[in-house]
Amino acid sequence: MAPSIRLSPAARSLFDEPLAIAVQGLSPRQQVTLRSSLRDETGQLFQASAHYQAGDDGELDLARCPALPGGSFSGLEPMGLLWALQPQRPFWRLVKRDVQSPFLLQLEVFEGHGERPGRLLAEAQHERVFLRDGVRRVPVREGRIRATLFLPPGNGPFPGIIDLYGTGGGLPEYRACLLANYGFAVLALAFYSYEDLPKEMKEFHLEYFEEAVNYMLQHTQVKGPGIGLLGHSKGGDLCVSMASFLKGITATALINGSVANVGAVLRYKDITIPPLGINPKRIKVSKSGIADIIDALNNPLEGPDRQSFIPLEKAECCFLFIVGQDDHNWKSEFFAIEGSKRLQAHGKEKPEVVCYPGAGHYIEPPFFPMCAASMHLLFGKPVIWGGEPKAHCKAQIDAWQQIQAFFHKHLTGKPSGTSSKL
Repeated sequence: MAPSIRLSPAARSLFDEPLAIAVQGLSPRQQVTLRSSLRDETGQLFQASAHYQAGDDGELDLARCPALPGGSFSGLEPMGLLWALQPQRPFWRLVKRDVQSPFLLQLEVFEGHGERPGRLLAEAQHERVFLRDGVRRVPVREGRIRATLFLPPGNGPFPGIIDLYGTGGGLPEYRACLLANYGFAVLALAFYSYEDLPKEMKEFHLEYFEEAVNYMLQHTQVKGPGIGLLGHSKGGDLCVSMASFLKGITATALINGSVANVGAVLRYKDITIPPLGINPKRIKVSKSGIADIIDALNNPLEGPDRQSFIPLEKAECCFLFIVGQDDHNWKSEFFAIEGSKRLQAHGKEKPEVVCYPGAGHYIEPPFFPMCAASMHLLFGKPVIWGGEPKAHCKAQIDAWQQIQAFFHKHLTGKPSGTSSKL
């Protein structure tokens, strides 16, 4: 029988779900190279490959067969062909722009382990989708709000979350819609560089974010009495500011966020929080022109920079800090520890802090390939984000569970399935 690729689920799966990959019909102990590829919406190609040897029965199951050295990864890595995908164009990050269309994953099996691929033995295609059937995508243009609301299937109301990304701007929807697949009403909120919002990160007014919080609190499909906030990077310190000054926030989860205001002035009513100072002399640039900016920010515990520390002790919510210990964007672990100290010094509940060794800055939903370096909009050059691919992938899987468990616990009062700690 001719070799063929067996996938489970067969034709399509959610992007954050595992995909079982096997090859059948090979010769006993046959050496083959497996290659995966997909193109993002701009046409950029991402690829990974791995060397394998079939079993005595000519079967090759990636859940049982370790990859041999020489490919994009080695060892027992059933999802390696997804998390190890790398862009053919340098400094390019995989993002999903249109969540209503799937990524098309191409899988190929080639003869041998040579430098060049041998004869093509089998191929298959698989759709990696972002919206579960029945999830509703609702563009929101109310007042100043520029956002997209994702509502789970079924009759609400559902626990509500506002989702914020970082300095990339625009309106990324992929994390919000993947989260909505698990029973949350999630508002992906743009805050600059989108439609008629400000083009640059100069200053932010918390009143804009307050409008979004009130929109969620008043929505008939959102279960009160409070909502959750989820923020990554700059979105993280915006969430800390929202939790500190606005009413109706029950739970705030930060992915490699800061507890100091960063990058732009923040205003709310008569309060002004300046951005944390930066010393460009502390940026290290490698021979290849990639910058390491981890030491660029000043210390928010010293001198005038203390004014940038967000008064998170004013918050009436629970906090979860997700920390990549190899984050090179800034010192996420330091921010989490100092935030925790400040909360406890003011008699507040100790936040949950989950640290991941070997994880970099962009902790995304599961199976997004790690982005080691890409262009930084504020610095105008490529910067390293940190992380070791295998450890980073494991962190993304676990962090995704931690985030869901945290919001289930604090927004519904019910624990979700299982929670694991690495």
